[in-house]
Amino acid sequence: MRLRRTLPALAAAALIAASQVAAAELAIQAVSCTVDYTVTNEWSTGFGAAATIKNVGTDPIDGWNLTWTFPDGQRITQLWNGTHTQTNAAVSVRNVQYNRLIPAAGSVQFGFNGSKGATNRPPTDFAVNGVACVGPNVAPAVQLTSPANNSSYVAPASIPLAATASDSDGTIAKVEFYSDTTLLGTDTTAPYQYNWPANTPGQYSVTARAYDNKGASTVSSPVAVRVLNTPTVVATPSTVSIRQGTSSTVDVTLATQPTSPVTVTVARASGSTDLTATPAQLTFSTTNWNTAQKVTIASADNGGSLASATFSLSATGYTSSTVTATELDATTPEYKAAFLTQYNKIKDTNSGYFRKFGDLLVPYHSVETLIVEAPDHGHQTTSEAFSYYLWLEAAYGQIQGDWAPFNAAWASMEKYIIPAKADQPTNNKYNAADPATYAPEHPRMDKYPAVLDNNVTVGQDPIAAELKSAYGTDDIYGMHWLLDVDNTYKFGRCGDGTTAPAYINTYQRGSSESVWETIPQPSCDTFAHGGPNGYLDLFTKDASYAKQWKYTNAPDADARAVQVAYLANKWATAQGKAADINATVKKASKMGDYLRYAMFDKYFKKIGNCTSPNCAAGTGKDSSHYLMSWYYAWGGATDTNAGWAWRIGDGASHQGYQNPLAAYAMANDPALKPASATGAADWAKSLDRQFEMLQWLQSADGGIAGGVTNSWEGQYGSPPAGTPTFYGMFYDAHPVWRDPPSNRWFGFQVWGLERVASLYQLTGDARAKKILDKWVPWAIANTTTGTNFQIPSDMEWTGAPDTWNPTSPGANANLRVRVLNHSKDVGVTAAYAKVLLNYAAKSGNAAAKTTGEALLNALLANTDSLGIATPETREDYKRFDDTYNSTSGEGVYVPPGWTGKMPNGDTINQSATFLSIRSMFRNDQQWPKVQAYLNGGAAPTFTYHRFWAQAEIATAFSLHVQLFG
Repeated sequence: MRLRRTLPALAAAALIAASQVAAAELAIQAVSCTVDYTVTNEWSTGFGAAATIKNVGTDPIDGWNLTWTFPDGQRITQLWNGTHTQTNAAVSVRNVQYNRLIPAAGSVQFGFNGSKGATNRPPTDFAVNGVACVGPNVAPAVQLTSPANNSSYVAPASIPLAATASDSDGTIAKVEFYSDTTLLGTDTTAPYQYNWPANTPGQYSVTARAYDNKGASTVSSPVAVRVLNTPTVVATPSTVSIRQGTSSTVDVTLATQPTSPVTVTVARASGSTDLTATPAQLTFSTTNWNTAQKVTIASADNGGSLASATFSLSATGYTSSTVTATELDATTPEYKAAFLTQYNKIKDTNSGYFRKFGDLLVPYHSVETLIVEAPDHGHQTTSEAFSYYLWLEAAYGQIQGDWAPFNAAWASMEKYIIPAKADQPTNNKYNAADPATYAPEHPRMDKYPAVLDNNVTVGQDPIAAELKSAYGTDDIYGMHWLLDVDNTYKFGRCGDGTTAPAYINTYQRGSSESVWETIPQPSCDTFAHGGPNGYLDLFTKDASYAKQWKYTNAPDADARAVQVAYLANKWATAQGKAADINATVKKASKMGDYLRYAMFDKYFKKIGNCTSPNCAAGTGKDSSHYLMSWYYAWGGATDTNAGWAWRIGDGASHQGYQNPLAAYAMANDPALKPASATGAADWAKSLDRQFEMLQWLQSADGGIAGGVTNSWEGQYGSPPAGTPTFYGMFYDAHPVWRDPPSNRWFGFQVWGLERVASLYQLTGDARAKKILDKWVPWAIANTTTGTNFQIPSDMEWTGAPDTWNPTSPGANANLRVRVLNHSKDVGVTAAYAKVLLNYAAKSGNAAAKTTGEALLNALLANTDSLGIATPETREDYKRFDDTYNSTSGEGVYVPPGWTGKMPNGDTINQSATFLSIRSMFRNDQQWPKVQAYLNGGAAPTFTYHRFWAQAEIATAFSLHVQLFG
């Protein structure tokens, strides 16, 4: 999301108005203030700056006059949000009518441009109404040094808590230690320590909070601690399904380090003797206690009745673990057994794929914490992960007939990643006739912050009123894309620092911003962290800023949730259990209705030939491209009295985000029929338009090229001459981002075409078949199966499609794709197998079926204790400590003069790196591998267990059962 409304444009009327008064007439007040002075940009003879006055006293300041002296002969040439006079070096800036009052703990900001000489030192003698102001207090830094993350203790335990803390502009007053939100103890002198008498078993999140002598505080990154009743034997997974005559393995470890060797006895606790477990004993030493040893559970090949058994894994003085094994019929499809095995591993509490909040589960992005890709930490989660969680449970319901987990997955989604009313409090102030203020995107980050431009006319939002009429609310029912599950960054909810999960965002600055260049920020910015204006003035430039909330939707994920609900309803109906999920399916329909915001141009401009910010604004549906764009977003003020709200769509649509199956379901399935007046019709048109775009983007080789945009470079620019068009929108080989190029990854091919193939399998749609008939042979030709399987990884595109003519489509003879390299990406492999199996089931194509099954078998050959995974070498991790390079534009760009703090005390300034503002990575157990690489060693290798990939694998197994089982 790249836009926010600001205070003077929308909320000035809410501030107390009073006439300007002369200096002599200012009321006598007990002034206590700080001033933050920031140079926002600088050139050879001039500069821009902003000053923020903060009232740190207990009384309001009613009328203010800020004075200072320039040290280097600077002169103000233009100033806004105040009136100024300057005599030689002495400057006086007075309030204007709407910002006269500074309430206690409040602030006001004004900005100006000025002239300068060779030097431009900041003033230091600020005073308000004649009272000197002190500089802003810098919050302390704090870090837990004990206990270790993911450590376990046995109750009653005395757990040593320790932290280091420092303060750059003062002293440390105290350090508090917390378990979740419970204060455990306090230490006022270094070394800061506390022995926690942990007597209640459970899972805890431990933090330290340091306070400085001026009252500012910082919370450390959390560490996970498990308190056990007794020393415990751990078995993963705790449930296995075994076809008669076959076997399965379970991994066994100890939860805590023993003081002497421990013998674990494996024995049947109950159940049939047809199931046996070997070996009978395992021995763990003081050094290998957390290295998994395997127990094999075998089923007798005797053709008897299906049986089950429970095995205990026990040791003297230890809490036992149990493993329940259930036989499946010998004729059970191999892939049904594979699905159940994969499902049991993912859902096992010891595997680490979920965090439990009450009765609900929230999936992590990955089991591992040190991972950087789209999310920048493994224990964040995405709307994508939630959509795959829903798919996993839908597949379980189809195979086992139990739909309670499916409903629970949606309940978790609704509670934790769909913002509640309290999280989007001012939607009732939204004006559909004026949805948002225009701000251009830029191809380089050093062009940010982008300037809001109220002179650009935006179009009208044509669906807000009908959505409110249909659902009786002003609020948006869609997922925000990124969630900090453990509150690792410590933003909390609206700046509270403690609430988990917490809504966050990263990307904000145009097509060149890779994950390595992002600055994490809270979705509800109350200025509690960052700089004087929180994080807002990193992205958008304006004279003043208001505290606000903002969310960004990833349409790919919401559309997948609709797709899954459609499939689940078909399966449950076939079982006579549609009533079990009826309420959830209706919620999916509602989500799909709001997903139409992804069909509109960002600023509701008319679609086609828009090459200037002044191109025509839309009225009605002429601003809809009817495609799945990269995002839609919405936000507003946190102040419900001075409230405002905004909404935007996006003009850029990537081929990999299209979901014709979701469009078909929303347009045709009575269970998913939208409640709005025009929702079904919009989705019917979207179905046709998506197929047209995919046909238009299909290369002569078969691969699907990038996408289209209605706003070239995000600023309604003019593309190069000869750029092909699709309904007047411009072809973009790599829409949305360039680092790395967005259509380089083969995963976007299979994510998009899985939906095309599924729709073809279910309906026989001839348009889908035509695309697949060309794509499947190309993909298979670039695939190797067997033990050393390889699928396409990166692709290179040349040429361009023909301009789209719906009555006579071109052949795209000059649009070509070349596979650059291959990989063993297990998630992409599973999605690819789904494309082939769906296509084979409907078309009868033998090569597609054979290749799809070979890929599933290749996945099974890479099974481990947590799921299915392969090692991957991460050369891109060299970017952890990149500083900003003004020539290449790579690195973390922070505007000149801007400084701020992350909640843990990490400094954000012009020297920032990805790592410097995420120092918690240095405490990760995997970090030494990365540090060795940064020191000149070999690129590190990791074996990652991404939630989406593991669910993709499980549902690929279940798909084979559905189609061929």
